[in-house]
Amino acid sequence: MQNAVDVVNWVNLVAFAVLAAVAIRQWRSRREEAARWAAACFATLGAVVLVGRLLPDHPHAFAERVVLRLDIVVLVLFPYLLYRFTTAFTPPSDALRRLATAMTSVVVVATIALPRVPQDGEAAPWWFNAYVSVFIVHWTVLTIVVAWRLWHAGRAQPSVARRRMRMLSFAATAITVALIVSVAASDQGSAAALAGGMFATVSAAAFVLGLAPPAVVRALWRAPEQRRMQDAISSLMQLATSQQEVAARVLGPMAAIVGARGVLIRNADGEVVGTYNVPETAIASLERGERPVAVDGDADPLELDVPGGSLVVWTSAYAPFFGVEEFRLLRSLGALMGLALDRARLFSQEYQARLALEQADELKSNFIALAAHELRNPVATVSGIAQTLVVRRDVLDERVRTELEDTLGAQTSRLAVLVEQLLDLSRLDAAAIRITPQPFPVRDRVEELVDDAAGARRTNVRVEIDPALKAVADPAAFDRIISNLITNALRYGEPPIVVRAERAECEFRIAVEDRGPGVPPEFVPSLFERFTRSAVTRERAVGTGLGLAIARSYALAHDGDLVYEPAEPRGARFKLVLPTG
Repeated sequence: MQNAVDVVNWVNLVAFAVLAAVAIRQWRSRREEAARWAAACFATLGAVVLVGRLLPDHPHAFAERVVLRLDIVVLVLFPYLLYRFTTAFTPPSDALRRLATAMTSVVVVATIALPRVPQDGEAAPWWFNAYVSVFIVHWTVLTIVVAWRLWHAGRAQPSVARRRMRMLSFAATAITVALIVSVAASDQGSAAALAGGMFATVSAAAFVLGLAPPAVVRALWRAPEQRRMQDAISSLMQLATSQQEVAARVLGPMAAIVGARGVLIRNADGEVVGTYNVPETAIASLERGERPVAVDGDADPLELDVPGGSLVVWTSAYAPFFGVEEFRLLRSLGALMGLALDRARLFSQEYQARLALEQADELKSNFIALAAHELRNPVATVSGIAQTLVVRRDVLDERVRTELEDTLGAQTSRLAVLVEQLLDLSRLDAAAIRITPQPFPVRDRVEELVDDAAGARRTNVRVEIDPALKAVADPAAFDRIISNLITNALRYGEPPIVVRAERAECEFRIAVEDRGPGVPPEFVPSLFERFTRSAVTRERAVGTGLGLAIARSYALAHDGDLVYEPAEPRGARFKLVLPTG
């Protein structure tokens, strides 16, 4: 039996030395608080096992007794250091922190104050038995706390992190059992001593698996998330037509790989293109350009740069330590996602460009067709009347000749207006019209425009503008816009027609409002398009459908805008908004 115990002790010496080396290597490569406590914890345990093996069974020399006492002190610190390893992730309650510190301090002081340590086979005095009881209680309480914290926290982690944390929890329990069994053994060569040594071996193996599991073990543990990741990569290989579609395909697998509470994807412009289980408040703060903050008590979120954007992951404090390789996988998936985002962005840009070209081509074709159609009628009328007057002027009576001449004049004016409007559109499209703002009194200019546009219907138009109000605008552009709005109100609306103007902090606004039927809601999106007229306006009056398109083009050339809104209780309101700065 003694030989078996000796073999197990040598195995434990090697196992705990390897464990200490693994912990120290992790700390040297990562320099994190948790890695530092783990290195201190397992280096301490390895040192205890090594010193215990080197010391003689019956130390008599003063130096040997001092080393034995220090070895016990260091052993007392092991459960406390293991406890501090778990608190590096989530802070304990004040009561637990004070209890752990107080118990460890008491046992350390008691260890130093021991009169002596009884030799093997020597009857232990009562005070030493009391000390051993306190030692075991201290060790058991702290390791139970460690085991519970790790096991409980591991429930919400992904497969690898959960199994690693549970391995550490099991190891902490096993080493406590090993200690209790070894203390209870009456003879170091007994079956109880062998059982205690074997429990220590199992504990060392579990600690190694918890700290640094081999790659093959990780692969087995990671199988569920690995399958989801493969599915995500496969889906990324398929063409996605939008960045939102890319995000929807990979968010779930990304969260599963590292046990994230939430995941958010931003594109290269910083725009949020997809989220998974992220509160609206966090999304809003990120859209305002603020840094990501912790959510619902989680650790600070991690932001990973990936090609084509960035990835923000809200995960637990345990994930970065226990999921190092999983975060590498996450970065790999993030890189593929970045490429997919770029591909989707390029596809979207190409689609939008193609759509814009098709719309431009359709607009050009429609413009040519509509322009030809609008010109054909007055040209045909002018040509027919002119030919009639030339050929049959002498045989026509005075009344018919006068009617033909009046119609000729009206159609010529209509043709001139249409040609001038087409030239306006051409110049506006080519940015050939120069906008030169200058100050002028608004009311006086509007009164003149109303007089010219309304004529005999002047009483139908009311100008409600402060005589002292001035605008800084291009007079020609202003005249073209307001004249068009007044003419439209007289033509399609009903009195009273009211013109109002005001100057805000950064804008000058002037509105023309009538009490007619207004614009049908279904026609509003096409209101400012060229050659467009609603069925009602086509029935009520003759027009080219270019007036509002030209007016808005002048407004845009002035860095302003022309907008429509329904009037209350009924009617139409067109509002010109121009910058004042």
